[in-house]
Amino acid sequence: MDEAADFMIRRILIANRGEIARRIMRTCRAMGIESVAIYSDADAHALHTREADFAEPVGPAPASQSYLNITQVIDAARRAGADAVHPGYGFLSERGEFADACVEAGLTFVGPPASVIRGMGSKTAARATMIAAGVPVVPGETPADQSPAAIAKAVRAVGLPALLKAAAGGGGKGMRVIRESSEVDDAIVAARTESERAFGDGTLYVERLIEHARHIEVQIFGDTHGNVVHVLERDCTLQRRHQKVIEEAPAPRLSPKVRATLLDAAVAAARAVGYVNAGTIEFILEGDGDEARFYFLEMNTRLQVEHPVTEAVTGLDLVRAQLLVASGAPLPFTQADVRASGHAIECRVYAEDARRLLPQSGRLLMYREPVGDGIRVDAGVAEGDTVTVHYDPLIAKLITHGATRDEAIDRMTSSLLSYDILGLRHNISFLLALLRREEVRDSRVHTRFIEEQLDALAAPPDAGLVRAAAAIAAWAATRQTSPVTLSGEDDLSALDPWALIKSVAW
Repeated sequence: MDEAADFMIRRILIANRGEIARRIMRTCRAMGIESVAIYSDADAHALHTREADFAEPVGPAPASQSYLNITQVIDAARRAGADAVHPGYGFLSERGEFADACVEAGLTFVGPPASVIRGMGSKTAARATMIAAGVPVVPGETPADQSPAAIAKAVRAVGLPALLKAAAGGGGKGMRVIRESSEVDDAIVAARTESERAFGDGTLYVERLIEHARHIEVQIFGDTHGNVVHVLERDCTLQRRHQKVIEEAPAPRLSPKVRATLLDAAVAAARAVGYVNAGTIEFILEGDGDEARFYFLEMNTRLQVEHPVTEAVTGLDLVRAQLLVASGAPLPFTQADVRASGHAIECRVYAEDARRLLPQSGRLLMYREPVGDGIRVDAGVAEGDTVTVHYDPLIAKLITHGATRDEAIDRMTSSLLSYDILGLRHNISFLLALLRREEVRDSRVHTRFIEEQLDALAAPPDAGLVRAAAAIAAWAATRQTSPVTLSGEDDLSALDPWALIKSVAW
């Protein structure tokens, strides 16, 4: 059925790359909407470029000259005859000036109004808006005087430990934890420098650091007909350096009373800013049971990386809803339609040295995704593709769904074990080590859990594993029939490489 027939969007440019571009294309195909990919020189042969109905170049490999170049992206949309733009996440997705540029070019922007993006892009303005709406915020101060002395005074007023944050920030940039008074001056300089470099804005504010908190977020949705609903919550507590590693829905160990209050607060926050389209309200949660307290953290004015876990438990297609709302249609579901079935978990599979958190690059000599009931893979690559140094090293998002949380975790563990990736370092063994921890199984974790347990979680593999991986990589790289020999005694040519892979105890 052509669901786009009654609406204005016929051809949409996806102002992004990798797995999110492919994810949006999938829904576009189901709705009969043509997709336009954009690509930098480095992505001329990338998977999202190959799979789109149309593809337009936007410049050199550096993102600042291509994917972040508003003029180039708008010109590509014009050349392709697109009538709408979906920003995905990251890149230009939370740039008010990009939303304005789309509207000025006569393009439908799939997201909230530019005024909302700008208002929520300032963390200090967002705090003030939430306070006015009655949504709890973390105790803190935003000095009008941005001198180092005034910020240091605010730190003392809030008390230690404190969190110094960039007003225009996100993703942990421009953020510093202060535990000792001797750290204040250096933290201010470091946070401001990083904030100015990342966001062009060095404005800082101070919050009380809530130790051993959980990170809970609520998916919200609004339309132009006055409807605002929540699409339940997700738990994103397992993270490193403020970057999420594993997400799940619904949030475990959340009492019905706190869940109801949390979801209501998210809807109130969305209504307070006149929100339209998909967004996320992020909270931190302190304590347990009915006595747990939550505080507003930030609003993300876009689709989130972790949206698949919400889709898994609700059965809703959030991208379809985005496209319908952007076209002027009402939300395709009501609050009564939003119900959770089972449990879902998502792992982000990265090309990285997990111990040092260093991105890796290289060619995927072998790439085999797990398959089966309750398994979803949103990938941006295929075998033979190259993970470049220019962009985020995300290989794929692996999502599993089960009737219970234990079933979802068991399915995730078995899926990771059957995920075959050769040619570059990746974090699968790290993810497995994390899922095997008793604290993760029992959901007795907090946002600093990974940092505190890093030595155990990212322990280097034993020598046997290294030798086996080296043998397999050599075989995959050469595809030769002559023996692959690691030493005078190690002739592995008689072994089936796939069997060898399965034998490795990841």
